[in-house]
Amino acid sequence: MRILVTGSTGFIGSHLCRALLAQGETVRAFRRSSSTLRLLDGLPLEHALGDLTEPESVEAAMQDVDAVYHVAGVTSNRGSAGRMYTVMVEGTRTVLQAALNAGVQRLVYTSCVTSLGVPETAPARRTQPVLLNENHTWNFRGDRWPIGYTKYLAELEVQKAVAQGLDVVTVNPGFVVGAQDIYRQTNALVLQIAQQKLPFLISGGFNFVHVMDVVEGHLAAMQSGRSGERYILGGTNLSYVAFARMVAEIAGVKPPVLVLPAGVARRLVRPLTLLQRFISFPVGVETLYVAGQLFFYDNRKARTELGVSVARPIETAIREALAWYRQDEQPSLVTGEEQGPGESPENAVEE
Repeated sequence: MRILVTGSTGFIGSHLCRALLAQGETVRAFRRSSSTLRLLDGLPLEHALGDLTEPESVEAAMQDVDAVYHVAGVTSNRGSAGRMYTVMVEGTRTVLQAALNAGVQRLVYTSCVTSLGVPETAPARRTQPVLLNENHTWNFRGDRWPIGYTKYLAELEVQKAVAQGLDVVTVNPGFVVGAQDIYRQTNALVLQIAQQKLPFLISGGFNFVHVMDVVEGHLAAMQSGRSGERYILGGTNLSYVAFARMVAEIAGVKPPVLVLPAGVARRLVRPLTLLQRFISFPVGVETLYVAGQLFFYDNRKARTELGVSVARPIETAIREALAWYRQDEQPSLVTGEEQGPGESPENAVEE
């Protein structure tokens, strides 16, 4: 089977390419001409050059393809909402239409748990954290969380394509951790804690998952997922404080001491937005609007329907990430962005 992978040069995409090759599949890697090939070096891949914003290049890459993993997307929270919409919504629409035109048998779309929106109840009123599942839907202001909102809009494009007859399964990974995050996006938090460069933490929490659990979830979705359905690929639900302490202990450093209450963090959005041009933050400043929320998820549907295994310990993912960072000494990648000629960090895209 010939399989097209968009986002092939990125964190999840490169691991996925290796896993598919190990299964004996023929893999076509869709990428921009400016993309680094470090993570694909030496792999027996077919290469298709193009861009999600160039429909003709996507159409060409889709020829003679049996299945598609659409992993590509904006990797930075700091880009403009317009850029995010162009790549993640219009780009996904382009991929879906090309797959329909080419008669692709099945497509797996990589979304994110952020597309599910925010918990309904304020954390202070809970006795137990509410676990979000696949039935939850977007319920937040899009301008205050554009990366989550555009993922939600992209999932609406998926449902339109399903209605037109395309077989699509959506997967929603949590916060992915592991080795070879070459653009230092999802792992930037790990790196900044280990380097003691994180000025503060915020209250709240998230679901952290090993990159290989995410890859295995993709493979299982292609094999066993139900068309039109989405599946949370989750790992361990942790508060940000607990995660930071875990990283610091593994790295042998002191964890950040200052923890901002949710209300204080939200009031800092505007001043930090101005500083964002000069200071690198591990996440987009606009995410402070959801400070204090416990983004904890239930992945029973993926375990039951896809047969995914019990999640790997997040400590293992952290150790592998830190070990890889120590070996990765290329100064051009310190900023954590994939940049082509004339591109700014805000335009970073895993393609």
